[in-house]
Amino acid sequence: MTTNGPDMPVIPSEEGKSLSVSMPEEFSWDETLHYLTRSPAECLHQVEGRTVYKLLEFQGEPGLVRLQEQGQGALELTFGEGAPRPSWPLSQAVSYIREWLDGDTDLRPFYRMAENDGLLGPLTRRYRGLRIIGAPDLFEALCWAVTGQQINLPFAYMLKRRLVESFGRSLEAGGRRHWLFPQPEELADVPAEALKALQFTGRKAEYLLGIARLMADGELSKEGLLALGFAEAERRLLAIRGIGAWTAHYAMMRCFRHPAAFPIGDAGLHNALKQQLGLDRKPTEEEIRRIFSPWSGWEAYAVFYLWRSLT
Repeated sequence: MTTNGPDMPVIPSEEGKSLSVSMPEEFSWDETLHYLTRSPAECLHQVEGRTVYKLLEFQGEPGLVRLQEQGQGALELTFGEGAPRPSWPLSQAVSYIREWLDGDTDLRPFYRMAENDGLLGPLTRRYRGLRIIGAPDLFEALCWAVTGQQINLPFAYMLKRRLVESFGRSLEAGGRRHWLFPQPEELADVPAEALKALQFTGRKAEYLLGIARLMADGELSKEGLLALGFAEAERRLLAIRGIGAWTAHYAMMRCFRHPAAFPIGDAGLHNALKQQLGLDRKPTEEEIRRIFSPWSGWEAYAVFYLWRSLT
């Protein structure tokens, strides 16, 4: 067993090799599994019992990893079929898993803030250890946000599956096919008609292809946006055709894990507040801002916990 550390060397990643991924004390594998199993149409990971399978890519090669709970505060990451030769930098695999499962955020300040709050307090106690399961890849995060605009979740998942299975790469292992989300270069030159044939609207097809071209040309990148800071990154995203306030904040929430990201126009958030507050209508934007004012700086996590209350 190899334990992750800041100076972990690159060592052979033979099939069956495993290592321990440390996670914070305030981390719940049960809540993680609940989120990861919210749709049977999900195509970028698979859950079997309490085990998660995900295809990763390092050094240009796909390889399957398996995640299981190892004990309090740790996950066991095992390399499966397709582990590339001659080696993987295992520290990158650990970093990806921690970023995907939000293992680098200290939730203790959020919980202290919510402790005596009449609305948020009960949710943080009920779902303690829930974290913002993310999309570390900016292109995936933006495509998913654009895909989900103004449609229901089951249809959004169906569109994502069609996109991934049409243009992504895959690996067959254990009798299953596992998928990687397409890279911008794999979509940049695709005609809009090809996406419309998958039931994307003409506008969404144009939006996705436009984002793909920006990223393929190097005009848009996660590293570049992170270097700008929150407000400037928001302005940069809002300048892109097809990205409005909800899409920009959703992407910053899921990809950048910015705690102040606030997709205030989200229909699920409105429904959760209506349910939690016993309202006979959805709250107005002014009311939502007033409700969220005590949670300033942690809006993204408050939204995520309110979403959780719907299921």
